[in-house]
Amino acid sequence: MSDLTVTQSLVEQVVDLAHRAGRAILEVYESPDLGVEYKADESPLTRADLASNRVITAGLAQLTPPVPILSEEAKQLPYEKRRSWNQFWLVDPLDGTKEFIKRNGEFTVNIALVEAGEPVAGVVHSPVLGTTYWAARGIGAFKIKADGEEVPIRAGTANANTFKAVASRSHAGPETEGFLERLGQIKPVETTSSGSSLKLCLVAEGSADLYPRYGPTMEWDTGAAHAVVTQAGGSVTDLKGVPLQYNKENLLNPYFVVLGDFAPELRSQVLQIL
Repeated sequence: MSDLTVTQSLVEQVVDLAHRAGRAILEVYESPDLGVEYKADESPLTRADLASNRVITAGLAQLTPPVPILSEEAKQLPYEKRRSWNQFWLVDPLDGTKEFIKRNGEFTVNIALVEAGEPVAGVVHSPVLGTTYWAARGIGAFKIKADGEEVPIRAGTANANTFKAVASRSHAGPETEGFLERLGQIKPVETTSSGSSLKLCLVAEGSADLYPRYGPTMEWDTGAAHAVVTQAGGSVTDLKGVPLQYNKENLLNPYFVVLGDFAPELRSQVLQIL
């Protein structure tokens, strides 16, 4: 099978698919019963996760039939069957289920195209905010605002007198606090909180300079937003500065940091204190 060519038309169809999944999520979000269950690892699952997953997997299978799909809410294939995949869709149908249950609006639909272990295209859609981030290698990174206006985005250079850091609303802990304290020795730090993949997108659009993640995440949590950050000029790496890899035998991500378009010296300074 020859690899799928990433075009703007393809990504626009994936954006439309993410919007359809978002509407399916909102139908559940606006109902009194979210249908909350708990998986074997004690993470929550709702009717919205399943509804979104059905929309996305059916849509991708119709759009690109030969390309396999790896989704959080689908039965996981053993590594022996997927290790030969050069290209595949990586899907989190509802990233931020805890935010969804809290009804704070900070959850997203994530769809990424991974090629040779690297996310080369990604769509992150926020159903409640009505905003969508998308990116593709060779095309760039963009934000579609709630009013439908589409604008190119670029990660910031962190050249201001303070760092703008974003942290997890559900998972911030002592390791994050310790890093932010060390970061403050370089220059003062302003911190904001957010949920789901929106944190990575805030770095991609320049609203935040960096996002440290000392906590467990899976490949589908980061793949789509990783593509957006990279195409916007930023980076998503482990704590040693190595870009996150996808379709690993163990789908768990290492701890990681998202940085804007930092100069090499500043990037090195930050990596040294992680």
